[in-house]
Amino acid sequence: MEAPNLQAWDATDRLLLEAAADLVPGGSTVAVIGDRYGALTLGALATLSPGAVRVHQDLVTGERALQLNAAGLRSGGLLPDTTAGMPDGGAGNQPGFTQVPLGPELLAGAQTVLLQLPKTLAELDEVAAAVARYAAPDVTLLAGGRVKHMSLGMNSVLERHFRSVRPQLARQKSRVILAGGPQGSGEQERYPVVEHLAELDLKVAAHGAVFAGTKLDIGTRFLLTFLPSMKAARHAVDLGCGTGILAAMYARQHPGSQVTATDQSAAAVASAQATAQANGLAERITVLQDDALGTMADGSVDLVLLNPPFHVGAGVHAGAGLKMIEAAGRVLAPKGELWTVFNRHLPYLPALERHVGPTVVKGRNPKFTVTLSTRRSADQAGA
Repeated sequence: MEAPNLQAWDATDRLLLEAAADLVPGGSTVAVIGDRYGALTLGALATLSPGAVRVHQDLVTGERALQLNAAGLRSGGLLPDTTAGMPDGGAGNQPGFTQVPLGPELLAGAQTVLLQLPKTLAELDEVAAAVARYAAPDVTLLAGGRVKHMSLGMNSVLERHFRSVRPQLARQKSRVILAGGPQGSGEQERYPVVEHLAELDLKVAAHGAVFAGTKLDIGTRFLLTFLPSMKAARHAVDLGCGTGILAAMYARQHPGSQVTATDQSAAAVASAQATAQANGLAERITVLQDDALGTMADGSVDLVLLNPPFHVGAGVHAGAGLKMIEAAGRVLAPKGELWTVFNRHLPYLPALERHVGPTVVKGRNPKFTVTLSTRRSADQAGA
């Protein structure tokens, strides 16, 4: 539960499942992409009689939510034990689901793909290209979204990869687009896109789902102006790394530091890895998909760089940033430093003081604030 204005399903999930009911052959393979918390996957198992369901979710939190929701339904008797969300897809004769990356393992032989439309056209382009390249020749893609977040540009993207693109009538402020007849499967893969960022003299790699793509977002640009003031750490972390620009620039500035770039997004992790490789930094930067440093030990880090998000999907909230601040405080060693950049209107200063330690404002511009927080020692925390 990231925020009160979010819920685990919406009318698009329901509409996609209703549209699929008339199109999915019994016993066929269904691929699900962009399932936020498991509603599409578990709904497909309950209503479509598939032979197999494979799932790709970009966020590790979405993967865990699907597993937890499956377990909750099983414990309530609403889902058979044999549909457990384990990597082997469950045991016995009942269909289960398998969680896999975007690519041939997800899509090979899939006759139906259920897609919650992503926020960006670049992510839709990468997904549609993968479906056209790897799925069955007779695949039907059902792409659904809330009408207020859809655009004609989405139709244009789908038309690059499918011969037939048919928007359906809207219901409950949601709409489904049916696409079939994949084309262009012989084209070279475009992602990750790699571009040279002249102002940093850095090559930046980006998969479609990553915020800002290959561009330098303005918050990161502001935080980088303070790079010369940051100490050389034994172990530094770029938390919420995106394409890995902060990790790469810090590693370049401090060649003796071990740097970890971490994000909950699979696309971000893959992008950061490609950015490190493109700049000859792959041996210096470790890339990790994780939820708010959950797999890292307490007090194991000397410096954290943080440009927190303030969206989950289309919902606006500060909860993700607050969770990351708390995580940074946990993993920082005494006297470790957290450098944070955030939108000026967000109330992060009290949280930084509470979860990390004494915090000073190092800079402000019309949009952003940059702060330096120093982790309290055990004696100071006790006092």
